[in-house]
Amino acid sequence: QLQLVESGGGLVQPGGSLRFTCTASGFSLDYSTIGWFRQAPGKEREGISCVRSTDDSTYYEDSVKGRFTISRDNAKNTVYLQMNSLKPEDTAVYYCAARLTIISVQAMCRTSIKNYWGQGTQVTVSS
Repeated sequence: QLQLVESGGGLVQPGGSLRFTCTASGFSLDYSTIGWFRQAPGKEREGISCVRSTDDSTYYEDSVKGRFTISRDNAKNTVYLQMNSLKPEDTAVYYCAARLTIISVQAMCRTSIKNYWGQGTQVTVSS
C-alpha cells in the first residue's frame, strides 16, 4: 500500500525538543516536494516547513524560523523535522505530506492539494 508513515510525536515541556520522521512506503520521494503541516483544535491546517528532494530549497513559516529544521535523506526515502525551543502554541496534530512533482516550496506549504498525507501525530507542549 502507498503511504507516508510518521513517528516522533509526544508530550514535551516548554523549551524542549522533538524530532519527527516521515518515511514513504510503496513509492519514492526522489522526485518530490515534501512538507510538514500542523492543525490545532478549531484551527485551519497550516504549512510550517517544506523542502524539495532535488535541491536544498526550503521554506519555513515565520513562527518556526530559527527553531525548526527540515531535512531529507533520499537514500532512506525519509524526511525529518527537528523541533527545538518548543512553545505551548506549537501544540497541534502534525502531518507530513508529499507531491510527486517539483514545485516551489512556498507553493507546497500554501496549497491544499497533495498526493499523499501521513496519518498525523500529536505534539503537546505543556508543563
